[in-house]
Amino acid sequence: MLALAALALLAATDPVFLGTAADFAILTKTGISTVPSSSITGNIGCSPIAGTALTGFSLVSNTATAGQFSTTPQVSGVAYAANFAVPTPSKLTTAISDLETAYTDAAGRTVSSGANLNVGAGSVAGETFTAGVYTWGSNVNFNSKIYINGSKSDIFIFQMSGNLIVAADAEVVLEGDGTGNGEPKNGNIVWQVAGHVEVGANAHMEGVILVKTHAAFFTGSSLNGRILAQTAATLNKAIIVAPPPPSPPS
Repeated sequence: MLALAALALLAATDPVFLGTAADFAILTKTGISTVPSSSITGNIGCSPIAGTALTGFSLVSNTATAGQFSTTPQVSGVAYAANFAVPTPSKLTTAISDLETAYTDAAGRTVSSGANLNVGAGSVAGETFTAGVYTWGSNVNFNSKIYINGSKSDIFIFQMSGNLIVAADAEVVLEGDGTGNGEPKNGNIVWQVAGHVEVGANAHMEGVILVKTHAAFFTGSSLNGRILAQTAATLNKAIIVAPPPPSPPS
């Protein structure tokens, strides 16, 4: 109850705090699969499902830690699963709880203005987005470039009741706003998706994906950000680069 009350006090301009879910490039409840070779910068993990749901990685258990994690050439960090040695199970239980809290937070933010409601009726190719909260009561899709324009401190939250569909070769482009304060940070961009996520072949995404079901990244697709999925994530020769974990809210 206290956590929910705290969420209610957060403004649109506050970052979505990920808690220990920010320790992961990919975190899911029901598994992560890859068609090799994918390249993941950061850790991966799944819980409550066991490590058998981490497929395509050819994992090697780390004997020096008595099996607390595994390694693979496809992941620059390490892989965790709910059946690995303690303290990994409790670490993952906390991270999944934090993932769920972050999803609830992002879904509960209030749309910044009427102009940010149902932009393009969900077809957003060519659109430029400035800082704020955007809401769609539908799927969101784009088949070319979209632009996220702002500074390194700006917060962008994209909420949708349907799916996020990114066509092959489409791209999210980050642009500075001319103030000299840098361009938007992918850790400050959040996609809250009530359905599922599809990122087409050779498409490029930026930001943290908080998805209620699954995320699929097709051949040659890439993400600067995180996949935090409440079912599974599937990769096909994809590239995932996680940003540094954000600072906790003050």
